[in-house]
Amino acid sequence: MMIPGRNGQLLPVTLVTGASTGIGSALAGAFAGMGNHLLLVARSEDRLAGLAEELRAAHGISVFSCPADLALPESPQRIFDYCLQHHLAVRLLVNCAGTSRASDFNNLALRDIERIMAVNMSAVARLVHLFLPGMVAEQEGGIINIASLGGLQGVPGLGLYSATKSFLITLGEALHMELRGTGVRVATVCPGFVDTGFMEKAGHDRRGVRLPVCSVDVVVRAVLRGYRQNRMRVYPTPLDFLIVFSQRFVPRLFSVRLSGYLAAARNNQ
Repeated sequence: MMIPGRNGQLLPVTLVTGASTGIGSALAGAFAGMGNHLLLVARSEDRLAGLAEELRAAHGISVFSCPADLALPESPQRIFDYCLQHHLAVRLLVNCAGTSRASDFNNLALRDIERIMAVNMSAVARLVHLFLPGMVAEQEGGIINIASLGGLQGVPGLGLYSATKSFLITLGEALHMELRGTGVRVATVCPGFVDTGFMEKAGHDRRGVRLPVCSVDVVVRAVLRGYRQNRMRVYPTPLDFLIVFSQRFVPRLFSVRLSGYLAAARNNQ
């Protein structure tokens, strides 16, 4: 194991945002189990510290934590500076942090609009822009973006959220092609509804959802498999793939109406 700062060596790490809960926490555990050293990022300092200690004890790896609110424009640079100070080289960037609010766009508070766009889009773009040059220079690395099936069409009641996930999908597709031959992989994951508590935080009553809610473990296995196979897009379940594939054969208006029906995000309005 390389020790940070000794003889000028850098410690290669996997950076996971949104690491304190849900998919981010589960992926941090999965990568720790593979022997990856970690840098965990989330707003909750206490949760990060607890998870870091747990993963160190269980897997004998180095785990660093950098509490940060990705809604703040300066946070990506703070994370990058933290890596410089601790002599860490990010070789895998896993963008799991995300936020949402179930509401018609017209009823969203401006603070919610700004936060959703900042966390789901701006922070991701800034982190990629900061860490990608180092990966390309070393001809080694990867980026995993957790998007959503919602990003493949507008979702009534989740319009801004679905728009930000469309951003992640199209950015990931472009990067996947731009970085061919550089040694850097880019995979974009498009799950449906996942049992993480995310919907409840967004004010989205999951009891009305007309799609199966899959487990975090299913998503994690799909992420690891898709990244290993260098997939441009990753669909965690066959149903996810089927929903996307079927959109080729129906009018766009039907797809949007169906997404609104299945998500049922407007039921409590």
